[in-house]
Amino acid sequence: MKVLVIGANGKVARHFADFVKEDSAIEELAMIRNPEQISFFKERGIETVLLDLVKNSVAELAEAMKNVDAIIFTAGAGGSGLDKTILIDLDGAIKAMTAAEQANVKRFIMVSTFRTGREAMAQEQSLQIYTIAKNYADEWLKNRTELDWTIVHPGILVDEPGTNQIKVGMGQDINEVPRQDVARTLLAVLHNDNTIKQEFEVLAGNTAVEEAIRSL
Repeated sequence: MKVLVIGANGKVARHFADFVKEDSAIEELAMIRNPEQISFFKERGIETVLLDLVKNSVAELAEAMKNVDAIIFTAGAGGSGLDKTILIDLDGAIKAMTAAEQANVKRFIMVSTFRTGREAMAQEQSLQIYTIAKNYADEWLKNRTELDWTIVHPGILVDEPGTNQIKVGMGQDINEVPRQDVARTLLAVLHNDNTIKQEFEVLAGNTAVEEAIRSL
């Protein structure tokens, strides 16, 4: 399976790159914006494609997806302002979905925010715009595409070493989850078709990642 990772230089995605190079069943194509980032992926034997989610067209994104079996969307503006949040987390996500459909790539995995929906969007906090953008990108994916989607809602991301132990489900109390374990979760999602048309929150827990994902 060849997987295009959009936002491949992000912290979760870099852990994913470390794990995927040991997985003989999955090959990564890393989408990055900066040529200076190529060396990280080259060291791991991972092919890269230089594209900008904001500046490049849907047609150019679709061209990069021509020989791909799945997409992981883990790009994000990182709280860097209203304009970038809308351009990347909302419009960029929809551009990627549209390109995937044009390229006939069915599998699409979205890394979202922990909690979306009306109640979450109404909360006045520093990431309110981000939550709104993620909510509508998720809704577009579920209701306005024919893609085989999975939506992953990580808890509070931390840089502590992963334990390969998580808990999954919806409506959980917010808690932390190591970025490494989110990356392991994405790999497990690719291996388990039972995750198609499912969304779930992922937090630090007591169940092995593969077992937790198989149980969905």
